[in-house]
Amino acid sequence: MARSKAGPNKTTAGPTPVHSIRHKDKRANIPTEELRDFVADDEAAPKAMLYPRDPSLDPQLVWQGKDEQDRADLAVPVVPVYIQEKIHPQVLVEDVRREAQAVAEAKTAAETGMGRQLDLFADFNGLPEAFDQRVDFYHHEQNWANRMILGDSLLVMTSLAEKEGLKGKVQTIYLDPPYGIKFGSNWQVSTRKRDVKDGKAEDATRQPEQVRAFRDTWKLGIHSYLAYLRDRLTVARDLLTETGSIFVQIGDENVHLVRCMMDEVFGSENCVSLIAFGKSSGATDQNMPSVCDYLIWYARNTERLKFRRLFLGKDYEDQLPAIYRNIELKDGTRRVATKKEFQGDVPEGARLYALGDLTSARVRTARTGYYPIQFDGREFLPGTREWSTHRDGIERLRAAMRLEATENRLGFIRYVDDFPAMKLGNMWTDTASSFMADKTYVVQTTTKVIERALLMTTDPGDLVLDPTCGSGTTAYVAEQWGRRWITCDTSRVALALARTRLMAAKFPYYLLADSPEGLKKEAELTGQMPPPYATEDDIRKGFVYKRVPHVTLKSIANNPDIKEGMTREQIDAAIARHAETETLYDQPYEDNKRVRVSGPFTVESLSPHRVLSTADEDLNGTVTEEEAHKQQDFVGMILDNLRKAGVQNTRKAERLSFDRLDPFAGTWLHATGEYTESGTGGSPAVRRVAVSIGPEHGTVGPQQVKEAAKEAVQGVGFDLLIVCGFAFDPHVSEEVKRYGKLTVLPTKMNPDLAMGDELLKKTGAGNLFMVFGEPDVDICRGKDGKLTVEIKGVDVYDPTTGAIRNSSTDDIACWFIDTDYNGESFFVRHAYFTGADEPYNKLKRALRAEIDEAAWSALYSTTSRPFDPPASGKIAVKVINHYGDEVLKVFTI
Repeated sequence: MARSKAGPNKTTAGPTPVHSIRHKDKRANIPTEELRDFVADDEAAPKAMLYPRDPSLDPQLVWQGKDEQDRADLAVPVVPVYIQEKIHPQVLVEDVRREAQAVAEAKTAAETGMGRQLDLFADFNGLPEAFDQRVDFYHHEQNWANRMILGDSLLVMTSLAEKEGLKGKVQTIYLDPPYGIKFGSNWQVSTRKRDVKDGKAEDATRQPEQVRAFRDTWKLGIHSYLAYLRDRLTVARDLLTETGSIFVQIGDENVHLVRCMMDEVFGSENCVSLIAFGKSSGATDQNMPSVCDYLIWYARNTERLKFRRLFLGKDYEDQLPAIYRNIELKDGTRRVATKKEFQGDVPEGARLYALGDLTSARVRTARTGYYPIQFDGREFLPGTREWSTHRDGIERLRAAMRLEATENRLGFIRYVDDFPAMKLGNMWTDTASSFMADKTYVVQTTTKVIERALLMTTDPGDLVLDPTCGSGTTAYVAEQWGRRWITCDTSRVALALARTRLMAAKFPYYLLADSPEGLKKEAELTGQMPPPYATEDDIRKGFVYKRVPHVTLKSIANNPDIKEGMTREQIDAAIARHAETETLYDQPYEDNKRVRVSGPFTVESLSPHRVLSTADEDLNGTVTEEEAHKQQDFVGMILDNLRKAGVQNTRKAERLSFDRLDPFAGTWLHATGEYTESGTGGSPAVRRVAVSIGPEHGTVGPQQVKEAAKEAVQGVGFDLLIVCGFAFDPHVSEEVKRYGKLTVLPTKMNPDLAMGDELLKKTGAGNLFMVFGEPDVDICRGKDGKLTVEIKGVDVYDPTTGAIRNSSTDDIACWFIDTDYNGESFFVRHAYFTGADEPYNKLKRALRAEIDEAAWSALYSTTSRPFDPPASGKIAVKVINHYGDEVLKVFTI
């Protein structure tokens, strides 16, 4: 974990140290969105990665279309992933604290605070200083930062495996696909709306990437769902280490089908367990309500599986195992326990116990474990089995008063407190939470389920992948427990929620084994001083965990301190000295005087972002004839609606209506036409317009704007270029500034255009094409020379006059500033959450003595805190609305 400047031994006085975990692992140097033009052509051009099918596997699940799919290998384009943002939550918290301290004590801020942000961001990348090496992508390594990726999981996982060398490097994959064939299975349309109703058209997702994913997943019902899932499991298998695990969370509707398919992909011999876990409430059902969901757990190789056993405490309220039905009183009397005693009302000094088996099925050479035992005047033999221990061991058990005979057998006395825990099985009844408690996403999984999955199969520093991000619960749990993580989703809303959750999260500070405090605690627990060495805070060496004693038959039978004639107290002391211990991997020791926040992470995307359909491309990555016809039909449909509806902003009267609009067979331009502009003086003027239409299932990126603009200024030239898209890359707003007299108008198409005739009829022509607004930003310089940024709203272009006006800030969920933008990466140095429910509340409570109410309130403002002018001469402002749409503006200071 990154340490504060106060150092490890100064945590009791002064500011509360704020820490984050820094992993010593490296990751491939991938391009940022700003440096995409430096990506080599052979890296940018997608190559097809082939995953062979194996139709010889038996038994197999069969579904419609599977035979056709099995005739060829699974082909997935290997496309680059681009970094959009670099976020270091510790920087944000330290900066707020520095501002709060500066108000009270200017000198302290000057001496201890000013360089902190630069120090933390300086080692974010860990890249070579030479620019030509920094843009030599995929051939150099950079410091590890966790990753949140917008994109189709099939494309993302293939890129991670083939371009970034992560094949065989992921320890655990947690996959939470849609459970059933319902609209509301996995979609949320806004960060403010999580009460999604199945089957309601207004709650159906309008995000183009999710529309495509939804259609591909459900166009043939369960048949498409299984094909969709098999492709992703196939790629996921290659990412796993030999010791790795994959968990698929699923409901009872499809658990049997998915398990059969996982037998096919991973091999039935690699099935580890089927775990049932309780959920908050049973769905309203005509018959029996469903009260649990399932985790299907497979290993890459069960013989090499990494497994860390977890335990539950033995609790009278949760009912003890029924085997503990006997009781030994303080005077040594033994009898059957009463119902009250079994439920916890045990007399002082008494102990519940069970009678364990003293025999073993193992047969030794020459049957050395077969011999008679004399006890209470009777002779006992192990039958066809053998005794579990040797003759000396039996005598020690006798001396320890751990033998008891029933009518037919001799048993070993196991007290309930011999081991105050029990192994966690595959039925988890304690995972249900209250309805929608603390949920930010409609299908958010409780943390306990994911926590157990990760703790059983990973160690600190291991890599966890979640291809179905949702609200980011897997990333949140992985961050809490010191695991590296990568998560992705096709939903911009999901990633907006996950980003906020991780940026504002507060975690316990667990003692690292590789730290001075950890060594001290370890010595305290073991009674032995470890050899002195220089600690490095290496998370890969784990935490310092609590242990519990585990008294076993073996530990007593082999205990040399037990002798005949010892008192009960002496026997118990001897047993305790030689008892085995079990490590509680879910209970590391905490330092409550420290605060921990999320470590550095990046927000990334496939660019241009799109969702893969297996029918889109042949094995060479070229568009099929069928897909070409689909694209022509899509462009024709868009132009038909554009002619009728025109282009509008948020005011009903401000609409651009076309005098004519004709198809145009250009490379990037799809239509040309004319419209009449009233002009500011009232005199009408005919203007020439060109139209470029973005992808049906993807994001319009800066490249399309640039190429379409270059095509529009050639020849006769145009006055206006309308670029239509369902979603826009945040850097598009910077690209539209660069074409002189040509006005470039990003125009957002209503996603109902992609949803089919039924929804389109409900939408009508009123708001099908809306002008894409930009944030209205004011930058002020104070008397002290510092800068302040204010978001006044969103600029909206009036297509009838060419004028720009302003609307309110109500739709802004959050906005970020890079206060020293270098044109190579966007670092989130200031973050403001104007539309969230105060995500920093937990951190606020933890640091309330050092950061006042006014400083925290500034994090929810539309006006930034003051900051120094940038050394680079530029700042960048990114604004994100409740639908996950982003726009970036760069300002020269």
